[in-house]
Amino acid sequence: MKKVLFVCLGNICRSPMAEAVFREKVKKHRLENQVQVSSAATSRWEVGNLPHQGTQEILKRQGISFSGIKATQIKELDFFEFDLLIGMDTENVADLKRVAPYGTEEKIHLFMEVVAGKEKMDVPDPYYTGDFDQTYTLVDQGTDAWLIYLAKE
Repeated sequence: MKKVLFVCLGNICRSPMAEAVFREKVKKHRLENQVQVSSAATSRWEVGNLPHQGTQEILKRQGISFSGIKATQIKELDFFEFDLLIGMDTENVADLKRVAPYGTEEKIHLFMEVVAGKEKMDVPDPYYTGDFDQTYTLVDQGTDAWLIYLAKE
């Protein structure tokens, strides 16, 4: 079983969107017994909150469930339990590397690094940009690429 954790600053916009979209793709490809997905925040500001209204709206439009997703903060145990910790932007990746227990740093990745031509690209935070459609487009591309990445492993 491969365990994937998507991480952003507050765990209410980008990472829960990635969790919901990836969960749907895992289900569609009947990989639920092979891939487990979750999300978390680097901060504790939003712990316990549901995804942002903008994230909820775009997921509803796409027919993607976000049931059971609530903001949580990353904890030390996550670095050992998850195979991939995927930061939505370079700041999230830097924050993860700063707190990663010794020997777990290689599990940390930038979300778009598996998308050809966009390897160093950040997923902009729609909490600040207001552009949930742009975020969804990137999340859709990235989750497709991560699914392919996992299939190759």
